Amino acid sequence: MTAGRNVMNIRRVGLRGLLCAPVVIGFVAGSVCAGPGISSASPAAAGDGPTGPATSHVDIPQYDATRTVRVGKSPVALAVAQGSKRAYVANYGDETVSVVDTARNSVTATVRVGTNPEGVAVAPDGKHAYVANGSSNSVSVIDTASNTVTATVEVGMAPISVAVTPDGKHIYAANRNSGTVSVIDTASNTVTGTVSVGTRPSGVAVDPSGTDAFVTNQQDGTVTVIDTTRETVVATVQVGTSPTGVVVAPDGARAYVTNSGDGTVSVIDTASTVVATVSVGSGPMGVAITPDGKRAYVANSGDGTVSVIDTGTSTVAEPMRVGKYPSGVAVAPDGTRAYVTNLGDGTVSAITIA
Repeated sequence: MTAGRNVMNIRRVGLRGLLCAPVVIGFVAGSVCAGPGISSASPAAAGDGPTGPATSHVDIPQYDATRTVRVGKSPVALAVAQGSKRAYVANYGDETVSVVDTARNSVTATVRVGTNPEGVAVAPDGKHAYVANGSSNSVSVIDTASNTVTATVEVGMAPISVAVTPDGKHIYAANRNSGTVSVIDTASNTVTGTVSVGTRPSGVAVDPSGTDAFVTNQQDGTVTVIDTTRETVVATVQVGTSPTGVVVAPDGARAYVTNSGDGTVSVIDTASTVVATVSVGSGPMGVAITPDGKRAYVANSGDGTVSVIDTGTSTVAEPMRVGKYPSGVAVAPDGTRAYVTNLGDGTVSAITIA
């Protein structure tokens, strides 16, 4: 069985079965068994429309993984706090979140959360981190000052990813087995709404204005667009095979979707049209974008690499190698580093990018 096929299988069956398997089979999105320290839509080119030619590979700046931080078992996703030197890593295999000091590249705390944490997001003010617990059907709320769980919110079945609105007032949790997104009020830590989306939703991201949420639906090969004011679906966009991760550019003009089943990234004009399809590595999962919006970083779980996309031209350089089965990726708020969770070896790669 190939690495690319393995990655797809994990996304379809979840990591729960993987942890007991005799061989590593792959990853769950922006998400295998392993403790802390340092050690596609139609191919189209940008501007050519959805039926234009496929984009090509070009040379753009390359970087090396400068440090490797050992975290918990099977780290699947991470988020970097605004205005601080901390990253929060969801460790699927041991029900914890590792708190990483990004200035020292070391783990400073370990927080126990629910079963099989798969997604994590940090509030804009950095005071709370939110963790999607895939097998507990809940979201853990972590007080980042004390590194303790202060609330647990029951959501839908198998929440796999979470996103925070820019004002910090709401959390959107994608529930893989319910085909829904739960809307959480952060003031009361209660679910105030539930939106039906596609089949097996995976990634979720909110645009910078806070008006739209984008949800990848793996089984449908689509992205659902939710109007956050009305909590209703306003568009469904066909993308590639097994869409997994999603991120919205800082200017809100485009969304980038990893398609783990066909090794591509779909670029969506947020008016809900695919404008480009970019070939990357095998089994792309997590995706993040730099604060200036000029580059997108894609974790390719199937071949242990990260692809760097020039967002102005929708072209990609030769990938850089990181750890085993990279899954989640985040860019530091100052744009100087990218961080990648390697779920196959229990580490996070820190890559200097500026």
